[in-house]
Amino acid sequence: MSTSNSNIYKDDIDFAALSLTDPDFAKVLKPNGQLDFSSPESVQQLTKSLLKRDFGLEISLPPDRLCPPVPNRLNYILWIQVLLDTTSDSYKDVYDLEREVLGLDIGTGASCIYPLLGCSQRSKWRFAGTDLDEKSLQSARQNVQANGLQNRIKLLQTQPTDPLLPLYKMKFENIDFSMCNPPFYESKAEMLTSAASKQRPPFTACTGSENEMVTPGGEVAFVSRMIEESLVLRHRVQWYTSMLGKFSSIAVLVQKLRNKGIGNYAVTEFVQGSKTRRWAIAWSFEDLRPTMGVARGVSSLQKSLMPFPSEYLIASSSGSITVGQRVNVILSQLPLQWMWEASISTGIGFSEKAVWSRATRRQVARKQGDAVEYNDPEMTLGFKIHVEPNPGDESGTKVTIRWLKGHDTVLFESFCGMLKRKIEDSTK
Repeated sequence: MSTSNSNIYKDDIDFAALSLTDPDFAKVLKPNGQLDFSSPESVQQLTKSLLKRDFGLEISLPPDRLCPPVPNRLNYILWIQVLLDTTSDSYKDVYDLEREVLGLDIGTGASCIYPLLGCSQRSKWRFAGTDLDEKSLQSARQNVQANGLQNRIKLLQTQPTDPLLPLYKMKFENIDFSMCNPPFYESKAEMLTSAASKQRPPFTACTGSENEMVTPGGEVAFVSRMIEESLVLRHRVQWYTSMLGKFSSIAVLVQKLRNKGIGNYAVTEFVQGSKTRRWAIAWSFEDLRPTMGVARGVSSLQKSLMPFPSEYLIASSSGSITVGQRVNVILSQLPLQWMWEASISTGIGFSEKAVWSRATRRQVARKQGDAVEYNDPEMTLGFKIHVEPNPGDESGTKVTIRWLKGHDTVLFESFCGMLKRKIEDSTK
């Protein structure tokens, strides 16, 4: 059972190998070793066999409900894991085994696949799942029970008039994230046209019911509704997220977030082999910033729509030990919180304002000696600095400033500019 953030399905699935370990899958595999993707039974068996072999999960699926492709769903779960790992208040950018996480899966479906995958990967994760459809929820409940996860997955049937994030109904004060795989299409006609334009119909269209695939206004309208709800809930959810089926939806939704003053957001792309491409968007009212790899994961998106870069690089011709010592001296002289670990050439710091400006330095000189508690919540800027030699035979040093905390992009840029100037001045 995988607990890492790497996707075990990077390469195409070896059907022959799977058939050797699973007699049920062997029955649906054609003599030439191929799978008939036009057959709902074959596609369902693939999903069941992968969940059983790779995650120890047993599920049943009704024939007239969406059959989720496992690799694509795993991609989304893995991204949320890294999104949370790189925005925890430990500032370590790694998986915290002890962190208890509660997520909400909006429209969990008959499979309940996201909560099942999330719980199978991380032992401290719990989920709530909602769905409008009674038949889907009955199946989801059976799958939760079949895997003994009743204590970690709570399911709720919602009504069309309910909020998409019914925290009050579930009696949750706060949750760590919400996730959703919204209906992609605006109408049944659009769904059929999309399927007909592909070389083979996507196998999700084989078994999905209309309410799983179609919603008025399509996914943009659906996620826009989530954005409006988030403006009310705000900090009660650390990360609001949704998968997207259309690349064109990203730009529209990013613009909506910006128009609402939401600057801490992330976008990514999920590519599965050469066939399936999906995207995802996330946003937060908190000031913890994810890494660049998590937040800026759509290479084809125009740069102006990308989240503000959370990393800044400084190149120096000096050796890394010298540069590390210089960074420590520069920041130790400023009235901010600063801890430097020379053994790993990494430091972490917090500041409540631009204490490197002349005006602030004069103020501080008048009231020296005021101690500040480490990582006070009032701190408006948090950063991590890592100093390392350039790779290979290249001489010189690379300094990476990672923006950990804050809403103020100008403050972060000002800090990076100050440090760059001082490092450069010291090597002249």
